[in-house]
Amino acid sequence: QVQLVESGGGLVQPGGSLRLSCAAAGFALENYAIGWFRQAPGKEREGISCISSNSESTYYSDSVKDRFAVSRDNGKNIAYLQLNNLKPEDTAVYYCGTDLRSVCSWSLNILGIPYDYEGQGTQVSVSS
Repeated sequence: QVQLVESGGGLVQPGGSLRLSCAAAGFALENYAIGWFRQAPGKEREGISCISSNSESTYYSDSVKDRFAVSRDNGKNIAYLQLNNLKPEDTAVYYCGTDLRSVCSWSLNILGIPYDYEGQGTQVSVSS
């Protein structure tokens, strides 16, 4: 059974940082691209990043580019999203997902198109 579990969210002040984790269970994460998206209350889901299976390709939305960094540790079966210089508008539930493909379908991911498999999310709140 394919499972993804996010963790690492929390409450942080503007300008602060968090590192989110996406742990895979039931499959070998190393073979597949992992995407990240978020959804704020009352807003559409927003694709924000994706990393290919071999980490050679990474993608970011304009809203997070130069502030967030995606990575993965295939040996630990975990993907990460480093969130830096957080802003109040980054407040949302953050999710990871996969379509069990080795490459990102970024043109679809950035539109927030649902992944075949998604985790339950982790809350990130940015407030002073």
